[in-house]
Amino acid sequence: MKLQHKKLLSILLKATILILAFGFIFHKLSNNQNIDKFSTLLKSLSPESVYLVLTTIFLLMFLNWFLEALKWRYLVYRIEIISRWKAVESVFCGLTWAVFTPNRIGEYGGRVFFLSPRKRIMGAVAMGVGALGQLVATNILGSLALLWFVWRFLTPNILVFYSLVLMVAVFCGFFMLLYFNIRWLESWLMHIKFIKQFHKFFRILGRYNQKELRRVFIYCISRFTVFTTQYCLIIHLLIPQIQLFDITMMIFILFFIQSALPSLDLLDIGVRSMTASYFFAFITDQYVAVMAAATCIWMINLIIPAILGSVFVLKLNFFGNNRH
Repeated sequence: MKLQHKKLLSILLKATILILAFGFIFHKLSNNQNIDKFSTLLKSLSPESVYLVLTTIFLLMFLNWFLEALKWRYLVYRIEIISRWKAVESVFCGLTWAVFTPNRIGEYGGRVFFLSPRKRIMGAVAMGVGALGQLVATNILGSLALLWFVWRFLTPNILVFYSLVLMVAVFCGFFMLLYFNIRWLESWLMHIKFIKQFHKFFRILGRYNQKELRRVFIYCISRFTVFTTQYCLIIHLLIPQIQLFDITMMIFILFFIQSALPSLDLLDIGVRSMTASYFFAFITDQYVAVMAAATCIWMINLIIPAILGSVFVLKLNFFGNNRH
C-alpha cells in the first residue's frame, strides 16, 4: 500500500473511532434519567460534602487508570520498553475504543497500536494476563461476598451452606492456580489446531514467573480497592445510614455479577444499575440513590476517561511505530 493511501486510511480509521465513540457517548448521556435523578439528590445535600466526595472520586479515577497503566507497562516490558506516559496514553486511548465495542474488546486495539507492529499481537496476549489477574481478584472477592449474602439474607440449610462454601473454595482455588501457573494456558492452547499456528505469540505466557505475577496481582487488588472506595464514598454520601461493611460486600457482588455478563461499555450502566438496585434492596429501600450512585461512578470512571482518551486516538500510527 502506498504511503499516501496509508495516511488516508489512517485518518479515516481515526475519524471512524472518534465518531463512534462520541456518538455512543452522546446517545447514552442524552437518554439517561439517572443523571437527572443524581443531580436532584445532590441538591438536597451539603455542597461542601458533595464537592469533597466528588473531587475525591474524580482523583481516584486518575489513580485507578494510572495503576492500570503501570500494570500494562510492567506486563509488556518483556516485549517492548515503553515510558510511563506512553502507557498512560495507550490506556486512555483504549478506553475510547472500549465504549463502542462488546466486552471492551476495543481496549486491546487501543493499547497495542502504541507498540511496534511486530509486537502488537504479543502485547494483546500480555494484556490478557492482566485482565485474567483482574478477573481472579473480582471472582474471589465476589464469591466470598456472595457467601456472606446467602448466609445473611437467604438463611439456607446448614448443609446447603457448607456445600456452597466448598464450591466457593474450589472456585477460588481453581482461579488462583490458573493465574499463578499461566504458562499452563500456553500448553492447553497449543492443542487447538487453529491457535497452534500462532504459537510464537503465546510464548509470552511462559515468560512470567511467580514474582512477576504476584506484582501484577498486587496492581489488580490495588485497582479493585480504588474503585470499591469510589462506590463506598458516593453511596455513603447519598445513603449514610447503611453500614460500610454492608456497602462493601454489595459492591463486591456487583463487580462479580458484572464481570460474568457480556455487555457493551455504554450499555453496561443498565447492567450495573439493575444489579445494584436488586442487591442493595436487601439493605435499603432507596433504590433511586443506588442507581444514581452507579451512574455517577460509570460516568467518572468510563465516560470521562473515554473523552480524554480521544486526544490520544489522534496520535495512533496504524501502519508504523508510535515513537513519542
